[in-house]
Amino acid sequence: MKDWKHPLLRSRMEHLRVGILLVLGITCIGLMAGVGRQQSVQVTAVQAQTLTGLTVALDPGHGGYDGGARAHDSGIWEKEINLQIALAVEKELLARGAQVVLTRREDICLAPGDTATKARKRADLKARTDLAQAAGADVFLSIHLNEYRSRTESGPQVFYQQGGEAGRLLAGALQAALVAGLKPGKIRSAMAGDYFVLRSSIPSALVECGFLSNAAEEKLLLDPDYHTRIAAALADGLTEYRRLAGPVQ
Repeated sequence: MKDWKHPLLRSRMEHLRVGILLVLGITCIGLMAGVGRQQSVQVTAVQAQTLTGLTVALDPGHGGYDGGARAHDSGIWEKEINLQIALAVEKELLARGAQVVLTRREDICLAPGDTATKARKRADLKARTDLAQAAGADVFLSIHLNEYRSRTESGPQVFYQQGGEAGRLLAGALQAALVAGLKPGKIRSAMAGDYFVLRSSIPSALVECGFLSNAAEEKLLLDPDYHTRIAAALADGLTEYRRLAGPVQ
């Protein structure tokens, strides 16, 4: 029988015990990491199904002769950024299973002619809603950027057609998701208004993604990473709207 109290043997046993504990610890960490990766994959898979069966019409506001607002510092027209954001939103929605139709994919006006008249503007807006109707869209989102004479105004804001309950529910869900996802300095609420592009039987909302007149927000609105954050927030809002409104018939 060996003398386990001998100093040399005690030292060797202690080293062996520490080694075993280290191996067990590394093994447990590896197993936990594997479980974490599996859970991450499962969450991503579930998220990808949240908008399956939903058809979304995305309208990048303005286009062609109609530039919309103009950024104070960079000089970029609203119409350009609207399209960039809409394309980012399309990518996110497709990843979550939605079907998407865009009213424009390039810098064009949807009404014929070569003059800037109210009649042509009205025809352009009607062409956008007609495209959404023809596609059988379940919701219609018109993407825009805001501006104001005071450069301190900031924050995204969603509008809906006054008197429209479905639009109000949609705008509320989108507004809450934008606030949660973008964490703007100024918290705004969804508001009703009278907008020709929202006068449709389709639940519709006009999304002002931020203020081009605000120097700090202009920089954000020019950043593709921020477009991705806007896209994720709008997709989250549509998911919540779908939950509240019930399944698409």
